[in-house]
Order: sequence, then structure tokens, then C-alpha cells
Amino acid sequence: MSQVPLQVDEAEVQISAIRAQGAGGQNVNKVSSAVHLRFDIPASSLPEDVKERLLALRDSRITQQGVLVLKAQQHRSQDLNRLDAYARLHELVNSVARAPRTRRATQPTYGSRQRRLEGKSQRSETKALRGRVRTD
Repeated sequence: MSQVPLQVDEAEVQISAIRAQGAGGQNVNKVSSAVHLRFDIPASSLPEDVKERLLALRDSRITQQGVLVLKAQQHRSQDLNRLDAYARLHELVNSVARAPRTRRATQPTYGSRQRRLEGKSQRSETKALRGRVRTD
């Protein structure tokens, strides 16, 4: 079953340009090429189950208020950083779009039980040899 990837409405995303960190010479000091993307998960138009799974992620980029903050500064161009931030946002949203399959408990097979018991008896024999040596 193929599922159409979810799209985030660009009107719900706030983007601000900031100065990038790290090496880059004069370009880094003059140009605001890095991008801060802010996405308010609870106020978004995403389906409720997707919002719950997004907020349940233990991700340091999601604040306690439920705002996802992404910083993109990989590229020298602000446009490329903006596209990178959007791509990472869509990737994160689509990673939780499909509900995880529920696990159904199963019984161990007869063969696996036999192998387990065989291993236990071998270990028991090995340990039994470690006792005191008796001389009769």
C-alpha cells in the first residue's frame, strides 16, 4: 500500500535568515546565508495522529511548546539552505506519517525451546566439572 507523502503548508512555516557559524571567511561575516525554520506542530493543519507522533518524538529540535526549529547552514546560498530546511522538515513529517505496525505476541517454536534447553544442559555440565575433585 503506497501512501502519498504529506505536504506541509508553507504558510505555516516561519523562516528567518541568520548568519552562519564556522569557517567561511569574509562571506560568513557579511552575509546571512543560514536559515532558521520554525514550524508550530500543534497549530499546523497536519492530521491529529501525525501531530501526536511528531510531538512524541524525543527530538531536541522540538521545544516544549511543540515548535520544531531547524537550522540549515550547509550551503553558501540562502536559497539552497531554505530548500534544505524544507526538505528536512518534509522528511521528518513523512517519517511519522504512517502509523507503526502493532506487535502481536507469538509463542516460541518447538525447535527454539529444544535448542534453549539443550544449551542450558550443556552449560550445566560445564559448570558441574568446576566442583571439587574427589579422590575415593
